[in-house]
Amino acid sequence: MELGALLQQKRDYFQDLMHQTKLKPLPSHGSYFQTYSYADVSNETEKVFAIRLTEQFGVATIPVSAFYQQEVNNQVLRFCFAKKEATLEAAVERLVKL
Repeated sequence: MELGALLQQKRDYFQDLMHQTKLKPLPSHGSYFQTYSYADVSNETEKVFAIRLTEQFGVATIPVSAFYQQEVNNQVLRFCFAKKEATLEAAVERLVKL
């Protein structure tokens, strides 16, 4: 299987799993990451929410605000889906508890 097809399969698998959570997918193209809004879950800043997910749920994410020079809070995080299926499943099992 070509790399592009493999990554598309992983992205689709992760996206299907994430439907179980309260997080809302946002369009993401040509990346190993899928972006999700957590606006329905928390009012915390992206950095604070990302740290809480790591500390309390063991799921590491990247705040989109990390890519801006000026501080912003769009309540959007990036999740890497280039992982083993078992890792993706474990992450979603934890995120369902939000």
